[in-house]
Amino acid sequence: MLLLFAVRMVRTGIERVFGASFRRYVTNTGNTVTAATTGLFLAIVLQSSAAVALLVAGFAGAGSLEFVTGVAIILGADLGSALLIQVLSFDLEWLTPALLAIGGGLYIKSDQQKLRQTGRIILGIAFILVSLRFLRETMIPIRESDFLPSVAAYLSNDHLTAFIAGAILTFIMHSSVAAILMCVTFVSVGALPLSATIALVLGANLGSALIPVWLSRGMKNEARRLPLANLLIRGAAAIVALFVVTRLPMPQWVLSWGDAQALIIVHILFNCTLMLALPVCGLLNKPLSSMLPEVVNIEQDNPVLRTALDASVTGKPQQAIACLRREVLRMAQLVENMVTPVMQLYDEFDLSRMRALRDQDAKVNLALNDIKRYVASIPDNSMSDEQRNQTRELTEYAIALETAGDIVGKQLLTLAQEKSEDGVRLSREGSEELAVMHDSLLSNLTLAMNLLVSDDLDSARLLLEQKAEMVRLERTSRKKHLKRLSDGSAVSFDSSNIHLETLRSLNEFNSRVATLAYPILYRGGQLLETRLIENLDDANTS
Repeated sequence: MLLLFAVRMVRTGIERVFGASFRRYVTNTGNTVTAATTGLFLAIVLQSSAAVALLVAGFAGAGSLEFVTGVAIILGADLGSALLIQVLSFDLEWLTPALLAIGGGLYIKSDQQKLRQTGRIILGIAFILVSLRFLRETMIPIRESDFLPSVAAYLSNDHLTAFIAGAILTFIMHSSVAAILMCVTFVSVGALPLSATIALVLGANLGSALIPVWLSRGMKNEARRLPLANLLIRGAAAIVALFVVTRLPMPQWVLSWGDAQALIIVHILFNCTLMLALPVCGLLNKPLSSMLPEVVNIEQDNPVLRTALDASVTGKPQQAIACLRREVLRMAQLVENMVTPVMQLYDEFDLSRMRALRDQDAKVNLALNDIKRYVASIPDNSMSDEQRNQTRELTEYAIALETAGDIVGKQLLTLAQEKSEDGVRLSREGSEELAVMHDSLLSNLTLAMNLLVSDDLDSARLLLEQKAEMVRLERTSRKKHLKRLSDGSAVSFDSSNIHLETLRSLNEFNSRVATLAYPILYRGGQLLETRLIENLDDANTS
């Protein structure tokens, strides 16, 4: 459990540091080799090939990623996960005290979001090393028991059972990294023979491909094709490898490294072999498209475009508030659809797309008007004080979302059009700074939508911390922009108004999104009434 917690801790920290930046890294890949390299990098960063597969599936479902590119990224992620196991298998226990001290210090003491999450990542790596030590120490006495040798002997003679056991273990743990590290620990202390652990690891490869297939079962068919393609490639290769590896003698150069390292080498070689499927993975697109055809959403059947307000339950406050919450969430999704492609319009302006996004703003405005009328129709005498507070908070957040939609429609889209018509070109550094802010904004909007459903205090604190981080990003970008101006950059001079206005609009949008955190934190007693000094005389005296 410590190993699973540690792997998740590292992944959570990295996701909170980079946020929606992964969308840019993933969707900007070119050929299959570049895509596979991107997947390799992401798997090492996220410490999970399954997480990369789900990330890629989401982008494919949104139409941002082609099938071949997506499969290449997932196969590259599998190799990255294997290389990560090699790194974690080294004897790094001497680093544990330093990692615990540095990571704990940053996580507990730092006020800056990025430093705090960096501390979380370092702590997670330390916990991984500690958990592996616990596993080794636990297995030593078990190795000397009467039970384990009989199990080891059985698995050595029945590789198919070992293969299935590896797949089930990985699927239950939902982490191929954790499962294979356990196998490496077993063989390193002599608890299991090499032949049995090879079968377990090959089964773990099948199990790791099953995880994203299971987790993506509720996604669009376009998204589900990629995990399924990975399962077909990876699963078929694992079954073939099981019969090949367990029937052929292991090369002497592999055995000379020791059983634990030999197991890791087999795992890495298996995933390297999967790279051979890159040139032909596109052949799976047609049969999988037939198996999982695209579902064309008719506008009136699209839940994002259909109101969630039910006039028949206005006399039942609890049900009415549930409808109201769903409608506010729908508003947030509409606003998300508006703001997501903004930076693409800055790069390649499309007038028809801009008009379509402004049409979305009209839907957001209509949703707010419907919410106001719906709240007014709920009998006031039928609600408790708590229910009145809930309706007021949801209405206020709907107003904030409508304002956020106006920022997109009237400010950001106008700036994108002005940039295109005047032929303004942003500097490379300026474009990167705006992209980072936009990525953070998307991540915060997703967090806010989750908060609409959960009312989680920790998430509310994180959203407010991210608001402060966005203010810092705006301030830093403004200073860098002014520095470029003082250095005489002609590109920065021409784009100065566009750059500064975009910074302000992105920060203003994020401020509206973050307002949801305030009432939740206030109810939880985690929000100060004021930041002003209460007694000026005492302050002057001190």
